[in-house]
Amino acid sequence: MGFFLGYLHNSVFPPLLSEAEEAANLQALAAGSEEAKQILIIHNLRLVAHICKKFESSGVDRDDLISIGIIGLIKGVNTFSLERKTRLATYAARCIENEILMHLRSIRNQKTEVSLYDPVGVDKEGNEVTLMDILGSRETSAEEQVELDEERRLLREHLHVLDDKESFVLKLRYGLGDSRRRTQKEIAKQLGISRSYVSRIEKKAVQKLTRAISGSK
Repeated sequence: MGFFLGYLHNSVFPPLLSEAEEAANLQALAAGSEEAKQILIIHNLRLVAHICKKFESSGVDRDDLISIGIIGLIKGVNTFSLERKTRLATYAARCIENEILMHLRSIRNQKTEVSLYDPVGVDKEGNEVTLMDILGSRETSAEEQVELDEERRLLREHLHVLDDKESFVLKLRYGLGDSRRRTQKEIAKQLGISRSYVSRIEKKAVQKLTRAISGSK
C-alpha cells in the first residue's frame, strides 16, 4: 500500500497502458501473474486521484480517501474478468467509487441514522451525491450502464433482508421490478397509508439494505 501511496502523494503517475499492453497484462493476470497485477494497479492509480477529487467535500481526510480508493482499485483488478465485456478502467473506477461510498456510509451509520437524502460526496460537476443516487436514481451514460445493472442486481440479491412491505415499497420507488418508479404519494395512495408513513418505511428499508450490502463486500 505504501508503495502505491508514494505515486499519489507525489502526483507522479505512470502513463496509461496501451490497449495491447493492457490486454497482455490482463491475460497474464488471468494466468495468476502477480507482476501483471502490480503493473495494472500502478498504471491505473490516476483513477484513484481523479475519483477522490469528487469526494473532497465529504469531510474525510484526503489521505484516508486515497488509501480507501487504492483498496477499491486493488479489489477491482483482483476481481476483473475478461468476460465482463467492459474495459478495466470502467470497472475499476466503479470499484474505487463503491469502496469510498461504502466507507462514507459506514461513517454515517456510526454517527447517526442513514437518510436517503444524506449527501455522501459530490459528482464531477460538484453536485451532491446521495444514497438515492447510489440506488440508481441518477442518469447514467451508456458506458456506465453495465456496471449500473450490476449494482441493481446486487440490490435485488439483498431484498431478502426486508420484510414484505419494505420490499414492496422499495421496488416501486426505484423501479427494481418491471414497473416504473413511483413517488411516495403514489405508493401511499396505493397502500392506503400516509406519505410520511411511506417515507419511514423507505428510510428503514434503505438502512437495512445499506448495512447488508456493506457487510457483504
